[in-house]
Amino acid sequence: MKLSVVSSALGQMSLDESLEYLSSIGVTQLELGVGGYPGRAHADAVLLAADGEKREELLATFARHGMEISALAVHGNPIHPNKEIAASFERDFRAACTLAGQLGVETVITFSGCAGSDPDAKQPSWVTCPWPSEYLEVLDYQWNEVLIPYWREATRFAREADVKKIALELHPGFMVYNPETLLRLRSAVGDMIGANLDPSHLIWQGMDIVDVINELGDAIYYFHAKDTLLNQHNVRKNGVLDTKHYGELSGRSWVFRTLGWGNDALYWKKIISQLLVVGYDGTVSIEHEDSLMSPKEGLLKAVEFMKGIIITEKPSEMWWA
Repeated sequence: MKLSVVSSALGQMSLDESLEYLSSIGVTQLELGVGGYPGRAHADAVLLAADGEKREELLATFARHGMEISALAVHGNPIHPNKEIAASFERDFRAACTLAGQLGVETVITFSGCAGSDPDAKQPSWVTCPWPSEYLEVLDYQWNEVLIPYWREATRFAREADVKKIALELHPGFMVYNPETLLRLRSAVGDMIGANLDPSHLIWQGMDIVDVINELGDAIYYFHAKDTLLNQHNVRKNGVLDTKHYGELSGRSWVFRTLGWGNDALYWKKIISQLLVVGYDGTVSIEHEDSLMSPKEGLLKAVEFMKGIIITEKPSEMWWA
């Protein structure tokens, strides 16, 4: 396994400064945001895909610091019912796929997206229950008329651009948010689609991450290391569905935390071990979104924590067996 960091947390630093800093604290990869929600503070897929000299400069910057690009991140909602918004996300996604092929980066990370409730909708509609029955009609429209047709075409484009894997982050608010929905879409459009498994979004939904890993198996294409703390006194009163701002720390049912501040080392050791059991031996990418810590302090604590958790060497012969 190799340790990476999601670039968004270092948006206040240049790419050169970010790579120098990460290399100094023992990180060997960077998950590079190139558009969409991750932004383009360090790289813009639209510009880079059209400029070979800029691509060479980018690769030279990584090589100068002995760093690798673990994946291109271009999270967005390409099936947004607002056609202009959808087109913007789609432009960034296609540029990221083109750029990934040009750079030899195997994995592009994004969201599945969330459609509107019907062809005339103006905003996305995330359905969370089966009744009243019109919600099932919404889901039928979203999946069969929007989501599946979109990803059939998107995977075709990505394959032609020489992308090897599209890792969809399982995220509430989008149509792929748990193993069941990921595997449903994968079954419909093919194994170009896999999971970017980020435990932080699954913890508050009540999932056991080891069980999630077993369920997804070889459909896990990427892994985000990010923690969540459940504020049980608020959960007991209001449940886990929470629309309060992330800054309202005392009132929320759950908050994102730096690794080790939501769950202990044993919890994370079990997760990392189970990833290896199912055959995932790739990137572990730290994402920092802790409201109580600065980007540098949060990242440093997370990196030091995860260095003692990840397994970096292949196992030796089982001499005891």
